Amino acid sequence: MSVASVYPHYLAKVTKKGRSEEELMAVITWLTGFTEDEVRDYLAKETTFADFFQAARLNPHASLITGVVCGVRVENLEDPLMQKIRYLDKLVDELARGKALNKVLRS
Repeated sequence: MSVASVYPHYLAKVTKKGRSEEELMAVITWLTGFTEDEVRDYLAKETTFADFFQAARLNPHASLITGVVCGVRVENLEDPLMQKIRYLDKLVDELARGKALNKVLRS
C-alpha cells in the first residue's frame, strides 16, 4: 500500500477537526526525519509504506508513542513495519483529537 493512498485520509481526518495540513506534515516529518519536500516526493512517487519507513530516520523518541490503535497497543506490536505505521496512525489520531502539537511530538 502506498503512503499516497492513505495521506488524503489522514489529511481529511485532521482538517475535519480544525487542524492544518502543516500540522499533519509536522507530525510526519517529526516521526520520519524527512523534510517536507522529501515527504511530498515520496507521496508523488506513490512509495509503499515499506519503502517509506525503510528510508526513514525514525525519531529517537518514537518509542514514547503508546496507546491503542484499532484495538492493538502500538508499543506491543512485534512487526517493526506495522509498528511504525501504527505510530503514524496514533500521532494523526492525537492531532485530530485536538492534542497540542508539542504533546503529539513528545517534546
